[in-house]
Amino acid sequence: MTKKSSRLILTAGILLLICTQLNAEILPGNTDFDSYLPLIEGKRTAIFTNISGILTPYSEKIDDESLPEQPEGEHILDALLERGVNVSCVLTPEHGFRGDHDAGTVVSDGKDSRTGVKTISLYGVDADYALGKAVKEFDVVLVDIQDIGLRFYTYYVTMMRLMNVCAENGKPVIILDRPNPNGYYVDGPLLDNRYRSNVGALRIPVVHGLTLGEMARMMNGEGWLRGKRKCDLHVIPCKNYSHSMKFKLNCRPSPNIKSMRAVYLYASLCYFENTLVSVARGTEYPFEMYGSPLLKGERGYEFKFVPKSMTGAKDPQYMNQECYGHDLRQLTLEEMQTNRINISYLIRAYKAIGQRNFFGRSTRGRYWIDLLFGTDRVRKMIQAGKTEDEIKKSWEKDINEFKETRRKYLIYDD
Repeated sequence: MTKKSSRLILTAGILLLICTQLNAEILPGNTDFDSYLPLIEGKRTAIFTNISGILTPYSEKIDDESLPEQPEGEHILDALLERGVNVSCVLTPEHGFRGDHDAGTVVSDGKDSRTGVKTISLYGVDADYALGKAVKEFDVVLVDIQDIGLRFYTYYVTMMRLMNVCAENGKPVIILDRPNPNGYYVDGPLLDNRYRSNVGALRIPVVHGLTLGEMARMMNGEGWLRGKRKCDLHVIPCKNYSHSMKFKLNCRPSPNIKSMRAVYLYASLCYFENTLVSVARGTEYPFEMYGSPLLKGERGYEFKFVPKSMTGAKDPQYMNQECYGHDLRQLTLEEMQTNRINISYLIRAYKAIGQRNFFGRSTRGRYWIDLLFGTDRVRKMIQAGKTEDEIKKSWEKDINEFKETRRKYLIYDD
């Protein structure tokens, strides 16, 4: 073989490797059995997971925006049982193990109907009490759940509670990491500690740009666990992922996130919750449109929908009433990804309805929208007639400061 032929073969091999890497599917951390099975061998193992804990790869092609209600692929629980792992219990978040409970609903303990494994709910007012009991059931915890990268998406709050009790009892936590579909940007105000709640537990922006593995590292590193303890933490990274990537989730992460469009719009529409405007829960397109009976006759709000009772939204706002609003299904995915947090929808609806109780009732001076934003500053600026640009400029300093801190805990390239 000539030197020229050798160089050609070597070049072709390098090009083939590059093309393979570029076309490689994103693999969740739970597929890397060689890395984490030795860490749980012979131990009573709990899994913090839900319907999203499948071993299915993610595709960078988003040719179909809809997400399957029932995911395809083997679940982590079944995979571990097949491998002889002693799974002592499944710890479940908001919406339950099978993901069929309404938002905010307290889920009871029980047994998984398919495997008979005990399920323990960690979502609700007695979550810390439940954790205190659950910690006696296991020696190690696996975290395998799909987050969508927003501060008011509650899975990370439950993970933090779990890390707290494990740190206090000397139990290791292993994160089987997953990519963040909103991990390509950081946006929104930092949480003001006066507005801590179940929809905002850490001093991070609304869109934080972290995977759960990176978030757990940050909790440890910044001393955010109780008593500034550090959890015995292991992160099994997902493969072939960087924060700049856009990809399709392999299932619905919760009942009302039914499409990639909803994944991207959630950061802009969730602020309507508990206001006079519906986010279309009780339809097939929640968080893809919004409206209210009070917008009838208003210019630009000719689109109509009627919320109905259904799984995941048994008693939706304005049930069986005609809502007039805005259909965002016309937007391209690229437009939504570029817009990032878009509060023009909120400002425009507030001006159109113009009622003093638009933001609902306050509890001890705190409105639900304040808990979602993590501050009362945004609501007050909207009420004062400030523009979207003025409001977004008010949190620029917050974002820049957070990005500096965030950089220390990144596992994946930005």
